[in-house]
Amino acid sequence: MISLLDTGFLYGLVDSTDEHHAAVLSTTRSYRGRILLPVPAITEATFLISSRLGIYAMARFLESIDTFAYELVVPEIIDYTRSAEILRKYNDQNIDFVDACIVAMAERLNFRTILTVDRRHFSISSPSIAIRLNCCRNRSFNITANTRYKDSHRKGLER
Repeated sequence: MISLLDTGFLYGLVDSTDEHHAAVLSTTRSYRGRILLPVPAITEATFLISSRLGIYAMARFLESIDTFAYELVVPEIIDYTRSAEILRKYNDQNIDFVDACIVAMAERLNFRTILTVDRRHFSISSPSIAIRLNCCRNRSFNITANTRYKDSHRKGLER
């Protein structure tokens, strides 16, 4: 199984005082599969770390990225276009760019799992693929996301 990692989940790993820290740490330790870390999630995490824990914590986080067991994945142009569509469609839900981008990437890559602590922004729905969200409280639920991407966009992520 291959999963995408959301910012809140990543932040929960970094901040030992975060309410989700123990649960995300446990989930990460027991997870069997590849975890892809979208680059926009790193940008958002650095903002959260800096604003909540300080500049030195952010610097330590940045220095530790090369030790992560996660594979970094960069959005493609089509993901930005799809993100704009998602932001417009769900503007009443106050979804942010990074969450929209992660949904767009999951659609394009046909991934079914997003590791997240954010039920609200990932519970958007429209017909097509079901994405299983592994949330920090050892619960999962399904959402649907409109997918219109072909397998040709998977670009060698299968192993």
